[in-house]
Amino acid sequence: MLADQAREEVGKRVAWISLWGNIILTISKVVIGWQAHSESVFADGIHSAADVFASLIVLLVINVSNKPADKEHPYGHGKAEVIISGIIGGLLFLVSIYIAYEGILSFFEPVQSPMFIALWVALFSYIAKVILFRYSLKVANQYNSKAIEAIAFDHKADIVASLAAAFGVGLSIFGDYMGWFIFRYSDAVASIFVAYLIFKIAKELSSESFHILMERNVDSELLQEYESIISQFSDVKRIDRLRGREHGHYIILDVRVSIDYFKTIKEGHDIGRKLKEAIMAKFDNVQEVLIHLNPYYKDEEK
Repeated sequence: MLADQAREEVGKRVAWISLWGNIILTISKVVIGWQAHSESVFADGIHSAADVFASLIVLLVINVSNKPADKEHPYGHGKAEVIISGIIGGLLFLVSIYIAYEGILSFFEPVQSPMFIALWVALFSYIAKVILFRYSLKVANQYNSKAIEAIAFDHKADIVASLAAAFGVGLSIFGDYMGWFIFRYSDAVASIFVAYLIFKIAKELSSESFHILMERNVDSELLQEYESIISQFSDVKRIDRLRGREHGHYIILDVRVSIDYFKTIKEGHDIGRKLKEAIMAKFDNVQEVLIHLNPYYKDEEK
């Protein structure tokens, strides 16, 4: 319970820091991008506005995901984080479509070079997002949180997006100074590139959420680690089936093993309990191990 409480408090802290950081960046990039005639900085500001919404969603769901199992949800509430991760992915997908649409439209309208302040805002956003990404990812890995990981990947999209925006603005200003007016469209090109980067992140988040909700098996390497622990028990004559499914920040395992047919129910129960304890002792993120025992007959090997 203490670990869940600490996890919830850290998750809220990350979400609040991300929320206020994104609010500041949203206002800065939207206002400056609009006033300074920068498509890419304005587009990046719209992305940050979506980040504000994402941080609010995480704050609302983090209490739910850390609740213990109950009668209606016997496997816990961890998938709430997975659902939120998918929602954020869908939101980013819509943002990428909007930004790409606006960027393409700008090629058919009169365009002017952005003001120099747009470059400073883009660079400031880049530095801020690098700090937020590293911090969020560190916490997400430490507490195995899909919701915080979604926030971290959101920051990751902003890092490259802000850098692309800065490059587009800088190239547009330089081209205007040199009299290469075709370079004025560099800012619009950068906004479309920003849309592509956001789309990639959206695809990663949505795909991962979909696979977890469809209860895809955990990685084969992880299954081999579980198998190696089970194989250490001499009473286990054969591993018949081993499956694992993610429930947000924790994993539930289904294990079928064969033991000698003449073992009593109590002996079988004790073997199963020891297996469960051994796996959960080594893997903190394994919350439940469901064990089914099959009878083993020596003649089966012949």
